[in-house]
Amino acid sequence: MSAAEKSQILNLYNMIAYQEGAVVSRQITKAEAGNVTLFAFDTDQGLSEHTAPFDALVHILDGEAQVTISGTQFNLKTCDAIIMPANEPHALKAVQRFKMLLTMIRV
Repeated sequence: MSAAEKSQILNLYNMIAYQEGAVVSRQITKAEAGNVTLFAFDTDQGLSEHTAPFDALVHILDGEAQVTISGTQFNLKTCDAIIMPANEPHALKAVQRFKMLLTMIRV
């Protein structure tokens, strides 16, 4: 893919839609060094506790999420972001439906 093909304006909010009772994901880019993925969570949906071998930046685009990292809960709203450190247990739950951009960087 050429630089011109990669260089485009992305409206992240409109690139993914909510689905009732579901978590929806759409990968934006993937490389050996990491990847960028959009998610849309309906209310009360989430990702159960897990670990990952890379740092992850969660950026809330819309709504409200509860992010738990190593047992500590954080409430994030539209435009908030948090880093989930590599190898630390973390989970996410929709307090109300939310969209997020997840950027994972291999360490």
